[in-house]
Amino acid sequence: MSWITARRRHRASGYAVVMLGLAGIGVMYASFTSAGSPASAADPGVASQSVAQGKYLFSQSCSSCHGIAAQGTSQAPSLIGAGAAAVDFQMSTGRMPAKEQGAEMDRKPQQQFTQKQIYEIASYIASLGGGPAIPAASQVSANGANVGLGQQLFAANCAACHNIVGAGGALTYGKYAPALNQSTPVQIYEAMQTGPEAMPVFGDGAITPNEKRDIIAYITGTRTQANPGGLSLGRVGPVTEGLVAFIGGIGLLVMTAMWIAAKRRDVRVESHE
Repeated sequence: MSWITARRRHRASGYAVVMLGLAGIGVMYASFTSAGSPASAADPGVASQSVAQGKYLFSQSCSSCHGIAAQGTSQAPSLIGAGAAAVDFQMSTGRMPAKEQGAEMDRKPQQQFTQKQIYEIASYIASLGGGPAIPAASQVSANGANVGLGQQLFAANCAACHNIVGAGGALTYGKYAPALNQSTPVQIYEAMQTGPEAMPVFGDGAITPNEKRDIIAYITGTRTQANPGGLSLGRVGPVTEGLVAFIGGIGLLVMTAMWIAAKRRDVRVESHE
């Protein structure tokens, strides 16, 4: 046992223990962050096949803008480290592949690729440099979510751009915060994780996964809420609704005044005759 004791007293033994500990933490972190991602298959053979197919699809449809190795060009940014979640969000919403560049990429009603093909391209991009993974179903489920807390978090972090009920709104330089009424829970989670367009990234340090689930539950819940005030006018907020009511009321008063003036003029003409 004396030789073990001697090795423990060696100067490098402490550094070796620290390195082993860091390596173990890294392996554990990678296993937790990659768990549940549709872009990462459990079978290595399936995973490699998915990456290979994704690479082929990327070279055919995306490399002209993003570069043959996804390194980015003057037309589009690098995707190395963007993660599978960013790919799934942009392609599942129809924003990518983009037909033309603009201040804001619009959501399209139909996506160009199947969901399987999107997962394959996402797997390829994830293999280049990691990044946020596609969330699992349990991460976006409304079961057990705190809708009240979700409303508070949404009001504090999202409503300034997206409107308190997710109806969207205009930003500067031709950009806008899109409406969330068509976004799926997975897409909302991915948007918070990746920060598309002008949206900031809300990592797990800023908004925890459970809080993201609360926000998603609130957003999806607003779609089925009744309108106790009657006509909602798109649920764009009380200021805009008040302006519409004011303009409509003023217009009605002007038309009434013009009608009264026209009637009096007709009475005067008849009296002179």
